[in-house]
Amino acid sequence: MKLYRLFRLVFVFAGYLGHVMAQDDKKKLSATTLLPGKKDSLAKDTTVAAVKIKKDTVPKHNPRIATRRSAILPGWGQAYNKEYWKIPLVYGIISIPTILYFYNNSYYKKTKFAFEARFKEANGDPSDVPSIDEQLKGLGIASLQSYRNSFRRDRDYSILYFLLAWGLQVADATVFAHLKDFDVSNDLSMQLKPLFNPVTRGPGLSLTVNLKNHSQKPALSR
Repeated sequence: MKLYRLFRLVFVFAGYLGHVMAQDDKKKLSATTLLPGKKDSLAKDTTVAAVKIKKDTVPKHNPRIATRRSAILPGWGQAYNKEYWKIPLVYGIISIPTILYFYNNSYYKKTKFAFEARFKEANGDPSDVPSIDEQLKGLGIASLQSYRNSFRRDRDYSILYFLLAWGLQVADATVFAHLKDFDVSNDLSMQLKPLFNPVTRGPGLSLTVNLKNHSQKPALSR
């Protein structure tokens, strides 16, 4: 009788232990999913959406701003395009006609005064002759007139070169501002490759053109 009770107690304990283990297995099974990678794909989609939102909120590069800034101040448009290495070149190019202008204008004034003084001297009024520049006192009235016209012409040309240099740096800022958002990825390419034609059993060429599309990126080859 005692042996029967002992077997009965063991049987009840084993049933209770099996029931507890079954409950633990159910909890583990409910925590898992039959679609592996769903959580990772959801996180990936969330990351992609965040990148898209961030990309959309980034202000687009505006060529008009680059044009306006470079027209106001040389090099400002290049700074807007983040091409800082061009700023010394811009000022170097603009400084050349600026220096030439002041040089030619200075000698134009000197030769003009000397010519007018010699002209007055020829008409009996030598009062301005002592004020002639030392470098020009040995020149005659014809030479002074020629130098005066030459320096005046070079001065006017230096103004023209200055305006041209200013316009070139404005054009540079505008063009490179337009190219700032230009797509230069591998999706826009044309490749010419050699191939072997199995039909004619001879060599040939393959032309591959990749056209970028927002929805798909087809490749055209022939």
